[in-house]
Amino acid sequence: MDDRYRNNANLYQGAKDIAREVNQVSDDYRYQGGNYERYAPSGGYYHDGHEPTQEEDAQSDATEGHDEDDEVYEGEYQGIPHPDDIKGKQKKKAPAMVDEFRDKADLIAERVEDEEQLAHQYENIIEECGHGRFQWTLFFVLGLALMADGVEVFVVGFVLPSAEKDMCLSSSNKGMLGLIVYLGMMVGTVLWGGLADKLGRRKCLIISLAINAAFAFLSSFVQGYGFFLFCRLISGFGIGGSLPIVFAYFSEFLSREKRGEHLSWLCMFWMIGGIYASAMAWSIIPHYGWGFSMGTKYHFHSWRVFVIVCALPCISSLVALKFMPESPRFLLEIGKHDEAWMILKQVHDTNMRAKGEPERVFTVAHIKTPKQIDEFIEIQSSTGRWYQRWLVRFTTTFKQVWDNLLYCLTAQYRMNTLILAVVWFSMAFSYYGLIVWFPDMIRYLQNEEYESRLKIFNREHITHMTINFTLENQIHSNGAFVNTKFAKMKLKYVTFEDMLFEECYFEDVTSSETFFKNCTISSTVFYNTDLYENKFIECMFINCTFLHQKEGCHLDFEQENDFLIYLVSFLGSLSVLPGNIISALLMDKIGRIKMIGGSMLFSAVCCFFLFFGNSESAMIGLQCLFCGASIAAWNALDVITVELYPTSKRSTAFGILNGLCKLGAILGNSIFASFVGITKVVPILLASSVLVAGGLLALRLPETREQVLM
Repeated sequence: MDDRYRNNANLYQGAKDIAREVNQVSDDYRYQGGNYERYAPSGGYYHDGHEPTQEEDAQSDATEGHDEDDEVYEGEYQGIPHPDDIKGKQKKKAPAMVDEFRDKADLIAERVEDEEQLAHQYENIIEECGHGRFQWTLFFVLGLALMADGVEVFVVGFVLPSAEKDMCLSSSNKGMLGLIVYLGMMVGTVLWGGLADKLGRRKCLIISLAINAAFAFLSSFVQGYGFFLFCRLISGFGIGGSLPIVFAYFSEFLSREKRGEHLSWLCMFWMIGGIYASAMAWSIIPHYGWGFSMGTKYHFHSWRVFVIVCALPCISSLVALKFMPESPRFLLEIGKHDEAWMILKQVHDTNMRAKGEPERVFTVAHIKTPKQIDEFIEIQSSTGRWYQRWLVRFTTTFKQVWDNLLYCLTAQYRMNTLILAVVWFSMAFSYYGLIVWFPDMIRYLQNEEYESRLKIFNREHITHMTINFTLENQIHSNGAFVNTKFAKMKLKYVTFEDMLFEECYFEDVTSSETFFKNCTISSTVFYNTDLYENKFIECMFINCTFLHQKEGCHLDFEQENDFLIYLVSFLGSLSVLPGNIISALLMDKIGRIKMIGGSMLFSAVCCFFLFFGNSESAMIGLQCLFCGASIAAWNALDVITVELYPTSKRSTAFGILNGLCKLGAILGNSIFASFVGITKVVPILLASSVLVAGGLLALRLPETREQVLM
């Protein structure tokens, strides 16, 4: 009995000693007055301010190596001890033993303090690594992923005129195909953004790009509308992950002085994606001979070749990412100190070799890692049967992502999140709405001009004649065709009203927007034509024969592929180049907030000039002006969204806001398109008022150009 009592007393005394030592450890790294007492760099190392003991000297030898002459040098990795393990084996075990008795709120508070310390230390480490070859390599790799996102937005718009004929699409089907990509991107950006904060930036970006490449490639071969729609939906879902992950990923390799400028340069790849898609559409789609057919059921036309070519940026980025490392900032957040140290050393050595200073060594030995509070869940996920483990991992990851979503609405971030949500939505609603409205208005102006050249033939009587040439933009009324042959010809926008067709012969005739209204057709043969039942409205047939009707839909490349639309998109994408350059050069000088507010207000002013857009050339010029004015706001929004949120929530917040952006794009496309040909006043006033409201509200956001990346 006495022995048991003495053992319990010893255990109790040991627990008190351990708790006292843990408190001492936390005191060693306390934050006072904006400075980190125990992390003052000395000789390039971050240590705790006291002279190392003999035992610590022995531990630090693990980071030293010997060359052939046995000269000691620093920086060679031989197994870095964990940063919290610098006071001996007893202190290594102490936190784990005491955490069982600590409240979760205390653990979270400790983690927040650790993250603050890490943010400042990491900034110093990135500055030591320098900005050079590694960042520029990553810049181009991630730029290709961003370029793929820009291409995805334009692809469907360019292929619609051809795809609607190839797959016999109705107006409602065309509208759904135009919106389905945005719907997939809206869901994908939220999901991939949340997963990137839990599974890693590089891993999630690779998976999302792989999904986009696979289904974009598959969509070029499918023939049915339903399957094509599904492929484009999943393709958009995949590429939705590029924006939130790319900006979070790249920002974590940049120092404070470089971040605003180089994130703005990265935005330029979205513009390059638009230029690439426009140029490829212009050079590929009109070449209808670039394809093949297998019987009468399978046709592979040039627009399908264009879809494959548009997947190349995504595939290129996917391959290049296999050679890039994970974000060390993310690895430190999840407690993988050694992996993060190795990557940071790789960044340092790559940049130093490129600068001609290979002898410079990476002097950082220890990096602060935040307190980890999810260890028990990780242990659970490695036990039980395989399906139980997968279920635990799935539910755990889903809960963590959901908690991150809710975290963005906590008191600390609620106001910033709500303001950013309004600004993102207002920018997307106006920008994407007008971007769709401009081409539609140009088409409307073209149609008005086309209709002004309409030819009307009234009470004409044609007998014993062969017509083997194209009839276009004509109306024939109250006349008669008797013993007339229509052979190997096309009917484009032709209307026959109250006409008599007697003993006529139609052979190998294709038609586009052609209708027979209230006509009498007697003793007439239709052979190998696409004059289907729906093209005869209230007509009377007397002893007529239809033989070997054409199957499917038939492309008319001269009619449907409008070169001007490709040119409009090309010039619209190119017009943002000056705005990109100006925003990149001024982002760190005038600040993110002034950039957003000024750009949105200037874009609103540009909207009023649209009242004077009464010709195709005027509309093209005004579109270029609007795109060039608004790009600075987009760039600044990307930068400030990255900087306002901590590393563990950065991609999640970006994904939520970008999801609202895609929702705004869907609503803008639908609402603005409905006013084409009706009025210009509503779209112009709607776009300008939304931009003014968003620009003024953006001025209430905090400036972030001087703060470190938390």
